[in-house]
Amino acid sequence: MAVEHEAVARPAARTRRTKGEERRCGWCRSVLPAQESVGRPRLYCGQACRQRAYEQRSATAKAGLSDDVVLVTRAELDGLQDRLYQLRCAIEDVQTVLSEKPTKAELEKSLAELVRSTGRLDRLWLNGKNAG
Repeated sequence: MAVEHEAVARPAARTRRTKGEERRCGWCRSVLPAQESVGRPRLYCGQACRQRAYEQRSATAKAGLSDDVVLVTRAELDGLQDRLYQLRCAIEDVQTVLSEKPTKAELEKSLAELVRSTGRLDRLWLNGKNAG
């Protein structure tokens, strides 16, 4: 299954960053350490990620696919859609609670669920190898 996703296809360091913004590995998306030296900024956290990115570029070129195509399994896509649905439900719950003059406990419960749903999506993004 092909899914177009602009951010995954381009290495993190090729886009302009504001001062203090985190740079991420172009393959695994982990945060890169701050670069103090002169020279080109690092695009990958290590040789393994550089190799995987090269393999991806080669495979997409051989298949005639554009650079912004990302292949995912049906299970990975279903897992992402499930997590997005949970996040949407948590946001709707917070909106409902806010419209009803909530108690502190109700508000805390709704916000905790929202944070929990967001955390699952963040882990998926940072560790896409274990998605699903």
